[in-house]
Amino acid sequence: MSSEDPTDEEVVQTASDAAEGYVFTQYKQSDVRDLDVTASFDDGMLEVDVYLNAPDGEETPNPETVADDAALAARDAVDDLFGE
Repeated sequence: MSSEDPTDEEVVQTASDAAEGYVFTQYKQSDVRDLDVTASFDDGMLEVDVYLNAPDGEETPNPETVADDAALAARDAVDDLFGE
């Protein structure tokens, strides 16, 4: 890691913000009953877990799919942070 690389804290914050931001592009904040984003970055390995409790109906996206896509958005945001 060079001195210009982001800190582990910056990576985790970027991943968390991106995942949460993605969820709220899919649901109104008032519709989300619970959201937990856990991100860790150790030895160059990013791990993101997203737990989402939101309505699942014909008019709303599937919460499991949104949670998976939020984790992917977090990974993409971290890739962008590293310029990859």
